[in-house]
Amino acid sequence: MLSHRLLGLHLLLVVVLVGTGAAGWWQLQAWRHEQVDEAAARVDRRPVPLADVIGPDDPITNEDVGVPVEVEGRYAPSEQFLVSGRTDGGRVGFWVLSPLLVEGTVPSSALLVVRGWTGDPGPLPPVPAGKVTETGVLQPGEEGSGELGPGRVVDAVRIPALVNELDTDLYSGFLVRTGPPEPGLQEVPPPLGDPSWSAGLRNLAYGLQWWMFGGFAVFLWWRMCADERSVASPA
Repeated sequence: MLSHRLLGLHLLLVVVLVGTGAAGWWQLQAWRHEQVDEAAARVDRRPVPLADVIGPDDPITNEDVGVPVEVEGRYAPSEQFLVSGRTDGGRVGFWVLSPLLVEGTVPSSALLVVRGWTGDPGPLPPVPAGKVTETGVLQPGEEGSGELGPGRVVDAVRIPALVNELDTDLYSGFLVRTGPPEPGLQEVPPPLGDPSWSAGLRNLAYGLQWWMFGGFAVFLWWRMCADERSVASPA
């Protein structure tokens, strides 16, 4: 294994493995960037009417998550919530969550809207009066108890639990509001949805191919070493 001929083969194997490993890693990173860019591009699309994406009784799907929508309605003034454990620039505070009675739904259905972030658990900021048009990105309901605590604080946007605290039906997802922040609230950056499975798929395939080439090089190295040893061994 330490003959001059095999030492050169060992060195060649190291060079091949470093090259194929680095090329595969680079393609994997390119695939990840494509996934992130595709999810970000979904958030930056022009908002579409909420009714074009989801209805009051429709379940929210993976394709709906992160879609920018526009919705008209009126806020219920006395049925707001604070969602605890939400951060803004390292500070821990609350989301202000308000049900928006969606225009044109019969019977009246509400879409929960994250209007902004606050660090003050005191009195909730008043909702905008009258008819409003909100834009934002759709999100699925969260895991958690959703149990209503003092000060109308909940630990998660758990829609099946919150619907019991309201006098109206709720959409299966909620909206993270975008646009200029309301007075007294900080804007909540819209979360990115899951990217399409096909985004950057070519880069992922190339990365796997490079690593397969590296595995094939190991196989050839092993075979050549075995042949060399069998020749060198006495009969």
